[in-house]
Amino acid sequence: MTGPVRPSPIREAFSALGVSAAELRDVVERALAEDLGRGDVTSRLTVPEGQRARGVLRSKTALVVAGLPVAAEVFCALDPSTECELTVKEGAEVDAGTHLAVVIGTSAALLARERVALNFLQHLCGIATFTRELKSRLAGLSVALLDTRKTTPGLRALEKYAVRVGGGENHRLRLDDGILIKNNHLQLAGGVRAAIERARRLRPSIAPELPIEVEVRSLSELREALDAGAEAVLLDNLTPDEVRECVALAAGRARLEVSGGITATNIRAYAETGVNSISVGALTHSAPAADINFLIEPL
Repeated sequence: MTGPVRPSPIREAFSALGVSAAELRDVVERALAEDLGRGDVTSRLTVPEGQRARGVLRSKTALVVAGLPVAAEVFCALDPSTECELTVKEGAEVDAGTHLAVVIGTSAALLARERVALNFLQHLCGIATFTRELKSRLAGLSVALLDTRKTTPGLRALEKYAVRVGGGENHRLRLDDGILIKNNHLQLAGGVRAAIERARRLRPSIAPELPIEVEVRSLSELREALDAGAEAVLLDNLTPDEVRECVALAAGRARLEVSGGITATNIRAYAETGVNSISVGALTHSAPAADINFLIEPL
């Protein structure tokens, strides 16, 4: 065991994403308030007052660990006497039956926080595990696996942290992190060329440091984007064969990203086309929760 743990590791990891300790604490406290309501009436009726207990977070299936410091923050919130010891490291691949953390505190405090702690931990471990699975399908290829902004409102930084733990890379955290001209922008701007030309004209005064990326859905739109000076192109909902044609046409003139319909079964085929990156919204919006339980015994 590593001794009593506060969530400084995850706070440090979040610093690059602009998430402060106060913001993390706010997320945890709002989650606890949502679950507690007027208090844990069941525990008040059944558990001896003042009793102390020991709880163990345990994996029930193989998984990639992510979010243990968040769970520790949940258990320690509003009760500094609670002790939490992490027994594995973030990013570790563990088997079923592995003890992930040990928590000691009053029985009432542990029972009042276990569901929220598990909700965070199961969700984040699920994202990290799914990301690691997809990343393994790209072995030997120099293609980046990216997430998207398809995240749970209020949990984006946590979810993108879990993607990184799983071996993926973060795309845009917010709308100000990149210029990505998508289909609706094209409809409003008057097409691929018009959108790119307008963006290039206004970029120096708004976001001079950001490259221009545009979404296209055909070889002809890609040609138009390249001619207009796009620095990156998102190839959306194309087949691997169509993507291969796009790679040949671009010939290194722009970075190419693929998205849409990417699964564990076809991600390798897309990666082998020669694109630079693959973005998968499912990393955050559809990753299955990991199976973890919390078993308590009185001290």
